[in-house]
Amino acid sequence: MKKSILILLSMISINTTLIAQEDKFQWLEDVDSQKSLEYVEAQNKMTLEKLSQYKDYQTIYEKSLAIYNATDRIASPSIQGKYVYNFWKDKEHPRGIWRRCLLEDYLNKTIKWETLLDIDEMAKTDAIKWVFKGASGLHPNYDRFLISLSKGGGDAVIVREYDAVKKEFIADGFTMPESKGSVSYADENTVIVATNFGENTMTTSGYPRQVKLWKRETTITQAQLLFEGEVTDVSSSGNVMHDGDTKYIMLRRGTTFYTGKMFVWQDNKSIPLDLPDDVEVQALLNNQLVVQLKSDWIVNGKTYTSGTLLSLTFTELLKGKKELAVIVVPDALSSIDGVSKTKTKLLVNKLTDVTGALYSYTFSNGKWTSQKMDTPSLGTISIGSTDSNSDRFFFYYQNFIVPSKLYLADATKNTFEEYQSLPAYFDASKYEVKQFKAKSKDGTLVPYFVVHAKNMKYDGSNPTLVYAYGGFEIASNPSYNATNGVSWLDYGGVYVLANIRGGGEYGPQWHQAGLKEKRQNVFDDLYAVSEDLITKKITSAKHMGVMGGSNGGLLVGVAFTQRPDLYNAVVCMVPLLDMQRFNKLLAGASWMGEYGNPDKPEEWAFIKKYSPYHNLKKGTNYPEVFFYTSTRDDRVHPGHARKMNALMNDMGYSTFYYENTEGGHAGASTNEQTAQRNAMTFAYLLMKLK
Repeated sequence: MKKSILILLSMISINTTLIAQEDKFQWLEDVDSQKSLEYVEAQNKMTLEKLSQYKDYQTIYEKSLAIYNATDRIASPSIQGKYVYNFWKDKEHPRGIWRRCLLEDYLNKTIKWETLLDIDEMAKTDAIKWVFKGASGLHPNYDRFLISLSKGGGDAVIVREYDAVKKEFIADGFTMPESKGSVSYADENTVIVATNFGENTMTTSGYPRQVKLWKRETTITQAQLLFEGEVTDVSSSGNVMHDGDTKYIMLRRGTTFYTGKMFVWQDNKSIPLDLPDDVEVQALLNNQLVVQLKSDWIVNGKTYTSGTLLSLTFTELLKGKKELAVIVVPDALSSIDGVSKTKTKLLVNKLTDVTGALYSYTFSNGKWTSQKMDTPSLGTISIGSTDSNSDRFFFYYQNFIVPSKLYLADATKNTFEEYQSLPAYFDASKYEVKQFKAKSKDGTLVPYFVVHAKNMKYDGSNPTLVYAYGGFEIASNPSYNATNGVSWLDYGGVYVLANIRGGGEYGPQWHQAGLKEKRQNVFDDLYAVSEDLITKKITSAKHMGVMGGSNGGLLVGVAFTQRPDLYNAVVCMVPLLDMQRFNKLLAGASWMGEYGNPDKPEEWAFIKKYSPYHNLKKGTNYPEVFFYTSTRDDRVHPGHARKMNALMNDMGYSTFYYENTEGGHAGASTNEQTAQRNAMTFAYLLMKLK
């Protein structure tokens, strides 16, 4: 009987051993079963015992924790009405406090913080490991907020309404049970809500498919249905877009991760917007709906190319007419990395060869005109909080060896001044940054940054960590990472940031070159960078490690299974690894737009070629991988890392495995947990590569 089953399986296009592997360790997908938790506890104990024995483990932990808890960090401002709000963690507040001060006091640096919520006290009172997930305020006065709280750091949250005048939760206010979704104010007595409304109201991706309008002093079951998507969609959502004193209720049906249909709720009906399905809506300003194209769009015989930032007259669009004005047309080396608005100006952060520059745009007489702000060069610019009542705004600048700086700017005057700088946590004068380009397998030039000591010897012996992401059109920009400095660079390490395809460094086409059947391009780009480092004698395979999280966890999982000869250390964090079942686990179905659908034979045909879980082989010289995940990750299922670890151990391979019991997809909820992860990670890397 057993022999006949094996013969039958051999006729299927999937490798015969894969079915057995799936069956053998699928029990680890049961997150909270006693058997799974016992497995995790045993793995955690072994890993922590091994890594904490490293001679510098405690030093790295203490230095990391000191950085995370430092009181001279930048208190990032969020302007809401006449106040600046900030969420802050330190030694006394490991879970954090939500606080505020008057905007004018913040601007004048006469800050007097008042605490509104103490998450540690709430956690003690409720006996729940609360994690603060943000506050959505009531425009324009922001005297009420909808507070999102997560149990252990997952994406699913409960929502409670907070009175910012009385500084207390509203006993009979808007309250939603735990769910993934969204909620925002339509007005003082109405919210737009997308949540789990009960049976058959969630998509196969685990997100709401209904959007409702909920009136105060009614039950959520009485809420008015505005829109309902399909079960097989990714999600449905709603929000309010403000244009001065005018507001619009916007609805979106997310058919895939990258496509959807936009509607405006007006006169008790939904009005569809005639826009490309893959367009990204960025802002609404001066009756101009600002959007970015992800593919070419032909309007009235004219082609607007992929990546273009343009606007449409919104009131005309509601009538089905298109009046377009071009804002930015990126070239082959540039992309749009961020768009925001002040009271009268549009702010655009533009990347050129992975270096940021900031522009402000004004709309007048049917055209957009721009002014470039003379911001610091050769680094990363990120737009911070803006003020809807003025053209003041905050932005940040940083690079690998320049600490993050917060600037206060005026978009009307085109001026800015430094408000605060993060202190230097390591001596950057010893290091230098270089940018190179490696030629990938298909001839594409792939940029990467290298940070190393000025006196580094090019002899192939330098411990080198390559970090990459390569997915979802997310650009990997240079950043000042103090813990990398004290935990890696100061120990003689070389840090590399690889800007591989799949990301957003060069716009939509750079991303789309790594989608679905083109995924191997992403992996080949990583290998090209790694091999270039060896060619330049910066390092060698013996001294090179690779690290990535989430989609980056998949990346490094593929890297060590396809090219075990290239790396001697792999840090694989909150990863996807079983690509045959990723769409069955938690939010996995939402990512089929990125990876493909493994249930379709023609798409599984290219996915199975790289799926790490399905390409493990016995008798291969794999590096001793370090897997890190979280029990409470409700986005990427911890079963991916659990099963991969178990299979490798079953095949006789030694691994390191640690699963934090909370933290969600971030992997940690407190500064202490983050410091411990940092200590384990760099102890592992130094043990393997130095």
